Amino acid sequence: MPSIYKIVTYPVLIIFLFFSFSYAAEDEPDFNTWLTSFKQTALKKGISQNTIDIAFKNVKFLDQVIKYDRKQPEFFEDTLTYVSKRANISRLNKAKKLLVKNEKLFLQIEKEFLVEKEILLSLWGIETNFGKHVGKMDIISSLATLSYDKRRRDFFSSQLMILLSLIDDKIIDPKTLFGSWAGAYGNFQFMPSTIKSYAIDYDRNNKIELKSSLNDALASAANYINSIGWKKGQPCFYRVELTKKINKKYMNSSARKIKHKMKVSKWKKKGVINSGATKLNDNLKAALILPDGKIGSPTYLVYENYEKILKWNRSLRFGISVCTLANMIKS
Repeated sequence: MPSIYKIVTYPVLIIFLFFSFSYAAEDEPDFNTWLTSFKQTALKKGISQNTIDIAFKNVKFLDQVIKYDRKQPEFFEDTLTYVSKRANISRLNKAKKLLVKNEKLFLQIEKEFLVEKEILLSLWGIETNFGKHVGKMDIISSLATLSYDKRRRDFFSSQLMILLSLIDDKIIDPKTLFGSWAGAYGNFQFMPSTIKSYAIDYDRNNKIELKSSLNDALASAANYINSIGWKKGQPCFYRVELTKKINKKYMNSSARKIKHKMKVSKWKKKGVINSGATKLNDNLKAALILPDGKIGSPTYLVYENYEKILKWNRSLRFGISVCTLANMIKS
């Protein structure tokens, strides 16, 4: 039990700490105060009061969203574990069945958008297990929670504002807005900015239905990948081995910016060899990545197409998983 002497000796410190914590709490508004401010900003940006009322009718701060954000599998699973959970025989068999069932649609979209059906199947399978797990989180609440949170506030505030504009323009029905904890929506888990820029009403029924219409979902995914520069027929990655010691500066272990791209012929001179039987094209440019960040862990030469997958999801392991499953479907 603390003595009276100690309490009397440090009154200034206690008062100082009290006011310090008071000011710290005042610096950061609570969620409801923040929400009121965000609504006012939305109104000033041209979002209708009706949309604001409808969208935020049941909004609330979701503690679970913050927990998910801090513990994403891309951060803590090693490459082989991460990939094996996503590119596996079960998913391969399901992909092949769906390809047979929807062959005409896949071939039509591949021809029109110049994106291989295998990469679309892979993205669909890995993102939502072919539409089985599109997410049940209230997207408005998820985006509001992440907008209030400091870690990536600017990004998610922008996504929330775009989503409000999509509701305002009758492109998205707010009643259907249930998806991932990060605010992604539909079969291919599009963020609001991606919906705005690339989503397509492919079946021409005057609605963009990324959940209920496979036509709209596939065409939108293909349009996105094509628009950001996918090159049909070009490789995504090859797993490689290092036969010589390579300077660490040539090794990428972050998905933020892939550096030190050079022709495969130069990589070969540095002791990089393909782990498989495929002969590598010496003239194509590639970069070296080690998702686990250490020598002896899985190592890959990655090409331009791989970087397009990173724009979909900025994770080295996600990119490897998507391309791995696509290769499995193709073989």
